[in-house]
Amino acid sequence: MSSVPVLGSYGERASKVGQRALPAFAFPNPRASLRSKRIMEFLKSVEPGEAAEDIDALRASLRRPNVTRRLVARALSTAGHTATRTISLSPHDVQLFAAWTMLQGSAVEMETGEGKTLVAALVAGVHGLAGRAVHVVTSNDYLAERDAEAMGPLLAALGLSVACVRGGDADDIRRRSYGADVVYVTAKCLMFDYLRDRLALGELGGSQLRTELAVLRAEAAGRRPFFLRGLQAAVVDEADSIFIDDAAVPLIISVPKPDREQAEIAARAIALVGALTQGRDFSLDPAARTVGLTDAGRQRLAELARTAGPIFAGARWREHYANQALTAVHVFLRDRDYIIQNGAIAIVDAGTGRAMADRSWERGLHQMVQAKEGIDVTAPGEAVARITHQSFFQRYRHISGMSGTLWEARREIDSVYGLPTVRIPPHRKRRRRNLGSKVLATIGSQTVAIVERAKLMQAMGRPVLIGSRSVAASERLSEALSRAGVVHQILNARSEREEAEIIAGAGNARRITVATAMAGRGTDIRICAEAAAAGGLHVIATERHEARRVDRQLFGRTARQGDPGSFEEILCLEDEIVQRHIPLWIRRLAQHAPLPGLRRALLALAQIRIARRQQSVRAALCRAEAAEAALLGFSGRDGARR
Repeated sequence: MSSVPVLGSYGERASKVGQRALPAFAFPNPRASLRSKRIMEFLKSVEPGEAAEDIDALRASLRRPNVTRRLVARALSTAGHTATRTISLSPHDVQLFAAWTMLQGSAVEMETGEGKTLVAALVAGVHGLAGRAVHVVTSNDYLAERDAEAMGPLLAALGLSVACVRGGDADDIRRRSYGADVVYVTAKCLMFDYLRDRLALGELGGSQLRTELAVLRAEAAGRRPFFLRGLQAAVVDEADSIFIDDAAVPLIISVPKPDREQAEIAARAIALVGALTQGRDFSLDPAARTVGLTDAGRQRLAELARTAGPIFAGARWREHYANQALTAVHVFLRDRDYIIQNGAIAIVDAGTGRAMADRSWERGLHQMVQAKEGIDVTAPGEAVARITHQSFFQRYRHISGMSGTLWEARREIDSVYGLPTVRIPPHRKRRRRNLGSKVLATIGSQTVAIVERAKLMQAMGRPVLIGSRSVAASERLSEALSRAGVVHQILNARSEREEAEIIAGAGNARRITVATAMAGRGTDIRICAEAAAAGGLHVIATERHEARRVDRQLFGRTARQGDPGSFEEILCLEDEIVQRHIPLWIRRLAQHAPLPGLRRALLALAQIRIARRQQSVRAALCRAEAAEAALLGFSGRDGARR
């Protein structure tokens, strides 16, 4: 394998589940270096390049065949030295070790607050010096923009151009941004733009050779209809969120399909199911988030639909629309799954807590939710391209990942993406204190306990972060604090514009912040000196997330980089995941039996059940895509198209 990039091409690998991630450079037995205790001494023994001519020489050497381990170590050392000089951040030993490990084609778990942003920039810098187009992939626009701005001077000093692609950028801006050496971008933006490139390639996009020819022909004609420069190198931040949590649903590009009857159909379907009774006419499975008509419900629906028009005359379409309407009414809830923003439905990302105004549910479900909320019904989309996270990220020639919570997902990440996970020891001794978990019987008693605890910590001079899972839950807690006369800030999908300001002040003494998952991954809450003297930031978790990794991300907002801090859980048996995944009789037993251990066990069991179900969904998605790709392969079409 050569380390020389194919410049000017749309380079990528063929997608194959579980194929090994390629190291950045072809050393003999590269993975052996991960076990060496002398790697840090080796990195320290290499003199960094300081002058511009040194960096130019490095760039030329890294683009030749047979790059040596010492040369790559020199490039990494040079990037670290440049960080000290340009942004006043001197990478410590474990950051250099993490960067080296990622260059070997691995994912790393680093404690929250250990400086992953700088590590990603160091890895991107080495890739960029080697002539590769680098994508630093993260989970939201806020983090992409923040990190591009913070690391820009470092990368520029290495002679690399830096850009950030945002979800709302115009096409011409996006194309220019993707032309930079290092691009900070969210996974969703990147994947959608890749799909748009595949559509631009048309039927030529069936093999790497045909892709290369299509790109060269377009460039020879003075056109560049493509956004990306291929999938050459990716550094994936918050890798478990992107590789695992977001990977259960494929990304789809659709085009509006005019349907004048859609608004009327949706309105009538919502009205029809309003007359149906749960238990008698339809069943609801909260765990699977599915509904189903019973035999009695089908008969009742047929009676109700006699005057609903010809579209509801046939049983097949009548029951299809009824199931969609029931799903819209009983499964997708306002201020949890979506919010009303500027008179439209904005889907809320469960993992990030952010509104996604440009996303929609498929197969007419979005139109049913619009009808339920009394919003103008838009035309449904017709899918023209789709891709899964699993297929997309396997196409990178070089990929690595990082997160503070990878370990629980390490087996799936290795088996699907070919990335082994390495745990990186902390730079400083962690001072985070776990004050334990309390599981109360009702939401009312839980709310009282949360307010009293927040007031106590505030009186001590400590800042408090109260984490919740949904917009509705955050606003309910905010109302309770207001009734108690407690001044506070709230951060959720409705207050996204004030995010940077709210986060900047969340570490001030006696500041109380109520937040959804927006204050989770990647959020750096810096505490003031007075707050540190009082004991640091205190985090109160009020709900368990579907994955324990996400809970750990919330806890990781406190006690970063050796600061003091603590966290605790004040939970409730009426928590959504308990309601959905634990049988009623067990919940009732736990509510009336004062057994704290049993209550905590139920929450843990609910998370285990969710994890197993979601892993099965992701595995089924991989199998379905592999089968579709094999079928399309016979016709020479691209598996990323539908």
